[in-house]
Amino acid sequence: MNKEKRIEIFSRLRADNPHPTTELNFSNPFELLIAVILSAQATDKGVNKATAILFPAANTPEAIYQLGESGLKEYIKTIGLYNTKGKNIIKTCQMLIELHGSIVPDNRIFLEALPGVGRKTANVVLNTAFGHPTMAVDTHIFRVSNRTKIAHGKDVVEVEKRLVRLIPDEFMQDAHHWLILLGRYICTARKPKCGACLIEDLCEFKKKMYE
Repeated sequence: MNKEKRIEIFSRLRADNPHPTTELNFSNPFELLIAVILSAQATDKGVNKATAILFPAANTPEAIYQLGESGLKEYIKTIGLYNTKGKNIIKTCQMLIELHGSIVPDNRIFLEALPGVGRKTANVVLNTAFGHPTMAVDTHIFRVSNRTKIAHGKDVVEVEKRLVRLIPDEFMQDAHHWLILLGRYICTARKPKCGACLIEDLCEFKKKMYE
């Protein structure tokens, strides 16, 4: 795919949705961090239901840490892998209190050192909470990038690096959200809705599907 096509693709996505953001509900960087940790192999809708109860009761590292694992699990037990996530969140809260003054660090190395925080989670927090032009590649973005040929790659890190290199700077801040929404609602895994896609004529997928 050439540069002109990429510019047109992201121009259309921006025109359709000028201010995209995550579908996770949060009001500060700490809430976002916890929500993203919980969202691994879970739906944003399911996470939002749990955090709608959790955050009014505890939305600081100290408050969640004081709940302990058993107390926290009562709030998140409807979410997949809640036992592991609960352990990681309690440890993360402890590290934030002891090492970072209870503040979520605006730094990739420090973020990835937190239990339950990998490269993708760190990228989401850096982009959405702190405005960094990062690209958090999940299954949706991996699929869309390879299928459209915006940026192909054999794994998520390769796709991430190519997207960061190939997407024009003016679009990088919001590109993560545009691509994930496209993959979640239009460019779906089994049956992409090509006829309803804004970039159908620019996409280089050879097996387009129309109802």
